[in-house]
Amino acid sequence: MFSKFLTSALFAGAVAGLIAGLLQLVFVQPVLLHAELYESGELLHFGGDLVTAHPILPGFDAVRDGLSLIFTMLTYTGYALILVAVMSVAEGRGARIDGRIGMMWGIAGFVTFHLAPAFTLAPEVPGVAAAEISARQIWWFATVAAAGVALWLITFAHSWALRGLAVVLLAAPHLIGAPEPDSFTGSVPPEIAALFAARALGVGLAAWVLLGAFAGYFWRREAAQGTASVGA
Repeated sequence: MFSKFLTSALFAGAVAGLIAGLLQLVFVQPVLLHAELYESGELLHFGGDLVTAHPILPGFDAVRDGLSLIFTMLTYTGYALILVAVMSVAEGRGARIDGRIGMMWGIAGFVTFHLAPAFTLAPEVPGVAAAEISARQIWWFATVAAAGVALWLITFAHSWALRGLAVVLLAAPHLIGAPEPDSFTGSVPPEIAALFAARALGVGLAAWVLLGAFAGYFWRREAAQGTASVGA
């Protein structure tokens, strides 16, 4: 059982993380590098001169981009360990797990770890105003936990009271509100911040759908191989 769990998570996390990392290098990193030009003062928003919206950015850097890919693969391997663990519990409750259904699990993971927190605390580029980081981290973890429990209750609870609790859990962090800065100031144009948030969420959705599909596929394959070994 442990071998099946570990193999499914490692393969799914590595493959999905590699694809997510490549998508980030193509779509997200250029926006980050653009924002850093404003953060450093190399470009000025509403300065005295007109500023091009398409500056020349640094090209491929083997060390920087390679480390980014490795970090993303490790991150999604961690997500995969969580996802596969939850999948195994769900299978014990009678749920079927395979690649197609795994995509739905991936969407649930995206909602839990990306969309729910971003509903109030959007992904941020360098150079924008933000509240103290520890307060944001506490709010983020609380929101992720609440969203995860809520989605589990919506899926598996048989009581309307528990489903009602799920709605409360989904709404509570946003009704309380995420930590905000004292004033909304920053050097980065809002268009860049908006593009970064949109692309970060888009890549996150693609990566989680792939992660769920791969996790479900490898879980089912490992189960089939285990059954064949027992039969032999």
